[in-house]
This record gives sequence, C-alpha cells and structure tokens, in this order.
Amino acid sequence: MCLFGVMILYKGSVIVLKEGADLRAQADSMHTKIEVMEAERGNIYSEDGSLLSSSIPEFDLHVDLKSIPPDTFQKYIEPLSKSLSSILQEKTWTEYKEELSLEFKKQSRYYFLKKKASYAQYLEVKKLEPFKKGQNKGGLISEARTKRLNPFGMLANRVIGLYRKEAQNVGIEREYNEQLRGSQGQRIVRRIAGGTWMPIDGSEIEPENGRDVITTLDVNIQDVAENALYQQLKKEDAAFGTCIVMEVKTGKIKAIANLGKQPNGDYYEDFNYAIKRIEPGSTFKLVSLISLLKDKKITLDQTVNCQGGQAQFGPYRINDSHAGLGVLSIKDAFAHSSNVAFAKLIYSNYKDDIVSYWNNLHDLHLDQVTGLGLSGEVKPKITKDSVTKGRFCLAYMGMGYQVLITPLHTCMVYNAIANNGKLMKPYLVNSVQEYGKDVINFSPEVLNEEVLDSATIHSLKETMNEVIETGTGKALKNNYYKICGKTGTAQVADKGIKYTDRVYHGSFVGFFPKEDPQYTICVVLRTKKGSSNYYGGQIALPVFKEVANRLYAINMHHANTLAKKDSVINNMTMKTMKASNYKAIAAKLNLKPVANTQEGFVQNIHPDSTGKLNASPVTIQQGLVPDVSGMGLRDALFLLEKYGLKVIAIGKGKVVSQSIEPGTNLIRGQKITIQLS
Repeated sequence: MCLFGVMILYKGSVIVLKEGADLRAQADSMHTKIEVMEAERGNIYSEDGSLLSSSIPEFDLHVDLKSIPPDTFQKYIEPLSKSLSSILQEKTWTEYKEELSLEFKKQSRYYFLKKKASYAQYLEVKKLEPFKKGQNKGGLISEARTKRLNPFGMLANRVIGLYRKEAQNVGIEREYNEQLRGSQGQRIVRRIAGGTWMPIDGSEIEPENGRDVITTLDVNIQDVAENALYQQLKKEDAAFGTCIVMEVKTGKIKAIANLGKQPNGDYYEDFNYAIKRIEPGSTFKLVSLISLLKDKKITLDQTVNCQGGQAQFGPYRINDSHAGLGVLSIKDAFAHSSNVAFAKLIYSNYKDDIVSYWNNLHDLHLDQVTGLGLSGEVKPKITKDSVTKGRFCLAYMGMGYQVLITPLHTCMVYNAIANNGKLMKPYLVNSVQEYGKDVINFSPEVLNEEVLDSATIHSLKETMNEVIETGTGKALKNNYYKICGKTGTAQVADKGIKYTDRVYHGSFVGFFPKEDPQYTICVVLRTKKGSSNYYGGQIALPVFKEVANRLYAINMHHANTLAKKDSVINNMTMKTMKASNYKAIAAKLNLKPVANTQEGFVQNIHPDSTGKLNASPVTIQQGLVPDVSGMGLRDALFLLEKYGLKVIAIGKGKVVSQSIEPGTNLIRGQKITIQLS
C-alpha cells in the first residue's frame, strides 16, 4: 500500500509539473473558442443619395442573471418586467416576472430574452435597470447581426442585387462585394452550464465596416421606367422586357429595368435582360447607316429600289413587313424600315470588302462587352463564316439578323449619335466611399472620339427624326419636343423556340430632345407565342413614350412654353421644373399618376447625415402606428415596414414629423411619409 501511494504521488507530480500546462490548455480549448464577428456591410446609394440597399441591425438579447446581485434583482424585477412587456410586446409583464424570477433562482447565465430585436428596442432595453449597469453587473448580453434590406423593394432589384450569405449573389452586391463586406472581427466565448456559449467581456477585436457604393442610378427615373415597362408587359402578356435610360453626355446608366413573367402570371426582376444577347432587328439599321456613311459609300438623299418589298440573295429571300415599297431615298427607307433596302445596301457595298464592315463594327465596340461591370454580360456574336456564306449573311446583317448583341450595346450606339459622335462607355457606379470620402472614383470614358463627323451626325439625326415625323414611330410625334429614334422587330428562334412559334422581339431606341439630347432610352420586349402585336412600334414604343414624356415634363426648363399650346420647342435644355409646372405639362402630355408612388414619382430616401444609428425612445402598441420621431432613417424604415406600412422618406438626419399620427389605427399597405431634419 505504501508503494502504491508513492506511485500515485509520483504520477500526480508528473501530471502537475510536466503535463499540466498541456492538459490545462486542452481543457480551456474545450470550454472557450474564438467566434467570428461579421463587419457591417456597406450601403448602396443612388447618385442623389437615396438608399438602395442597406444593413439593418438586429440583436439577440440574453441575460446573465448570476451577475445581478439579489437585492438589485428584487428591487427592479417588477418595473423591469413591465418595461420589457411594453417594449418587446411578446409577453405580459407578469409572465416576464415569473420567468425571470424562476431563472434567477437557477442562476441562469444565458437566459434568452429576445431574438432579432430592432435597434430601437435594443436601445430601450439597454436603458432599463439593472441592465444599464453593464454586462458584468447588469447582466444584459447583446449579440448584433445585420439584415440586408432594399428600401425600394423590387425597384432595380436585379441590378442592385441582394446579398445572401452562402448563396449565389448578383448585381452590384456581387461585383463590389470586396468593398462592401469589410473585414471580420473576432471575440472569445466560453461555454457555460447547459452548453451555452457566452462572450468574454473585453476579448473583442472589432470588425472593420464595409465601404459604401454610390451608383449612377436615379430612383425617380428607375421608378418611371419600371412602372411603364410593367404596365406594357401586363397589357401584352409578354415574356419579358427591359428598359435602359442612359445619360447622353456621360454614359451614366440612370435606370435599368428588367422584368420577366413568373409562373403565377406576374412580373419580377428575375434576370438582367439588358445584357442578354438577342437579334436586334431593325434597330441595327442605324449601325448599317453608320458604316455606309463612314466609308462614304452612300448619301442619305441617294435612292434605293425596295422592289415592292421582296429581294433574292442567293438561296435566301428577304421581305419587307410592309409590302409595296418602291424607289425611296435612303432617308425614307430608314423611316419606313425597309428590310430590302438595307439588305441591298450592305450586300452590294460590302460583298467584296467584308473586312471593312467588320472593322466598322469593331469601331463601335460591337465585338466586345460594354464593360458595364456586371457579371453575366456576354460578347456580341457576329457571323463570320466562309466568304460565300458571309456575303449572304451581310444581307441579313444589314437588316438586323445574323448578329446577336445586347440591348445595352444598341443603347450605347444610339447614344453616340445623340452625343455628336462620341461613343461613351456605359457605367453604373460613380464611386466607392469610406466614411463619406471617395476612395475609388469612376469617370465618363470615351470609347471612340468620333464615330462620324459632325455634319454627317446632323444629317443622321434628321433621318432618325423622320422616323417620328413620317415613319414607323409616328405615335411619338408631339408639339412639345422632338425625338430621334428607330423601331425594331425581330423574329425569335432560340432555346427551343422556332420561327413557327411566332415569338418576336419588339424594340424602340431613341434620344431627346433632338437639338440638345439629354437621355437615350432603349426598350425591348419579347412577346408570348403567337402574339398578334409584335412590331416595335406597337409594343416597345409606348414604354419609350411614357418614360420620355415624364422625363421631359419634370425636367423642362421653360415653364412659359405652356402658353404656346401648339408650338414646337426647338432649343430645350433639361433643368429642374417647379411641381406646379410639372403638373401642367403632365396634363398636356396625358400623363396619369404612376401606381404606388406619390405624384407619380418616388421621393428620395436618405441615410442619416452622421452615418450613425441614433434613435429616441419609442412606445409600440400592437395595431397602432408607432411614433418614430427622433429616429434615424434605418430604424424608422425597419420599424414602419415591419408593421406593413409603405414608407416615403424626405430629407436627411432624424425624423421630425410623420404623415400619420402615432397611435392611429394601423392599416397594412398604407403609405406614410416621414420628414427628416
């Protein structure tokens, strides 16, 4: 027994002196671990500061009841329970009192209080006794997390994207993820009774928050484009559509709406159709004209025989959609969109000089991506087969077939004519900011300084205006401003769709006002099978008209032109117009209010001027409109939308007033306007 005792003492000494450090480390590792703390993701804003995507803070609240002294707990248990019931609105105050008392007897170290508490709720709970004494004496433990929110819902949803952890992301959220996500932090947590992990106070290494992305988008223009596109898609029961609005002088994308039909018959931003390759149809005739004029192979007054609307090219026959066209000037052939005319012009002028034609397409950047900066954009596809086939393909290319380009490419080329020959690179992001200061800037970029000389550009604008005056775009003619543009129609055969299915792409692309173009708009719709309406002038032109008229109405400079009822305004610059004048010109242009918006346009939503989340106490009663005065935008937006209200926010800073009085009976779906200081 003595020997056995000596052996025990020896082994104990070895464990303590030799193996003790390793064993203690192993024991600690079983009870503590390093937990990652996610950074707050940066925000995405429109050019004017409207919040397009943001991270709303949420908090999981727990209580370490063992850290609260017994006399303190007994002193505050009743007022604490009543306050928790009022703020969290999940249990009665007696239920809170009963649960807290029971858990206090158990000396619970991690009592669950509230999951996904709002920032306003967190601030209120944090002020209560004894929680206000801090984690070590008051016992309140908060675990912050963020929820990604798009304040405008579906608006530009595909372009902005939606960040989802461990999921495939799209849009700006994906392309600028490195800038938006920031750097992770960490903290040490220890396991306590019941297997719960509790943070060790003071062990945190704070995360570095993400940077903000400032886009070129304009919320008002995006809203108009998306509403106009949606209404037309519903009317035609179309498969999908896209509407792009580009700022002429810079190449900035001010709006990019994409809507596809869903199984339930409604429309949703399910794909970025603006960067989908399609056969453009007759809108490509502008490219044909640019090439012919650049190489000085034609003049616009020169005539071409449309042969009654039929022509043979080798084994292929090309027809006009409007039969009976004879000898026309090239200007009129463009206005009336003659397939035969443009097939003949391109085939006869380039069949022995195909390379020159390819070079002209290259100069227009139609053989490469636009560089917009969104994943999924593909290079155009231009047929370059054998010389013989290539020659016959030229006839089809002249009228917009045998070539696949994106609507964005088409918009870019038309914008070059609007911009007096300068081909601008389209772009979506102005800058990346850190604490309000630019760290990365993006500026307008010229891809081709001179597509055509100024005299030819002027003549080409006249030709494009003729489409509106006498051609296939006559429905756009008005007494207020002049438009230059082109209709387009192309029959579809791709991914299981055959020509016999009678599916079409109808498009309209143009710019305005003619004398000083400010915006270029490209609209493309794909019809359902067997649709009776499929021409671009029937299905795409109405979207262009709605968007162009609204932009003109809100940006028109000369208010006194309203008195000139039937006059044509020739020198129009686009500057901000007073609301009263907008309503008057809107009435003249037969503009009706857009559904779900205030006076037809969404008002700007701005972040807090400090960039911080500040909120004052708020009393919330189930079924009543809450009081959000004193809150920052993020908290007010989250709270009001949580209760089903549609929020329109104006200004920056904190909420100073709200259009629906606090305590009013709550009606889900009701609009509420909040004014920020």
